[in-house]
Amino acid sequence: MTITNPLRHPPLGDQLLAQLRSLIVRGELIVGTHLVEGRIAERFGVSRGPVRDALRQLEIEGLVETRKRGVFVRGLSHTDLVELYSLRGALEGLAIREAIARLGAADWTPLEQAIEQMRAAAATPDPAKFAAADLDFHSGFYVLGANRWLTATWELHRPLFATVLEITNTDRDLIPVAEDHADLSGIVRSGDVDAALTALAAHLDGSCGRIRATLSERPRPQPQPAF
Repeated sequence: MTITNPLRHPPLGDQLLAQLRSLIVRGELIVGTHLVEGRIAERFGVSRGPVRDALRQLEIEGLVETRKRGVFVRGLSHTDLVELYSLRGALEGLAIREAIARLGAADWTPLEQAIEQMRAAAATPDPAKFAAADLDFHSGFYVLGANRWLTATWELHRPLFATVLEITNTDRDLIPVAEDHADLSGIVRSGDVDAALTALAAHLDGSCGRIRATLSERPRPQPQPAF
């Protein structure tokens, strides 16, 4: 179990949410664990308000569920990952279509910066910074497409993907992954919609497969009735 320390720097709710999300995605809080507000508040050194808010957000993300006796961990199954990546592919495919339609007015600087940040993080290596730059890169397609509703939908799911990627990027050579992003950027910039969507599908399929393999290899913790 990852050691959890009292949270002392604001915003407490965001920190708590990130830690709980990570514990669930890592499988350290297993499916069926009862999440008790009072115990979590005491463990993390916060009031019950941030705990309640965090659990509500985790339920929106599909990682926990409310039953008659309280809130319980649902976890993240292989089927969940496949469905999440299917959703992401649909959203990002539309973003790329819209970005290509606006190609003449596009500012590629944010994507280029994200690629350089990935390269720097890969060389260190720093999985957390790499994951952040990775998602900044993909978010760039939404910005280029200029569809605010599409962007808002992606932002709802981005924190979960950030957690998943940070876990998956540990103990991996990230340099080829950074170059994969550079290649994808080049294909999108070419303006060939079919080629761009094919490259995106292959990119996301590879990412989903690596995540499933990484999570499958993790040791299963001992069950605990409540947390």
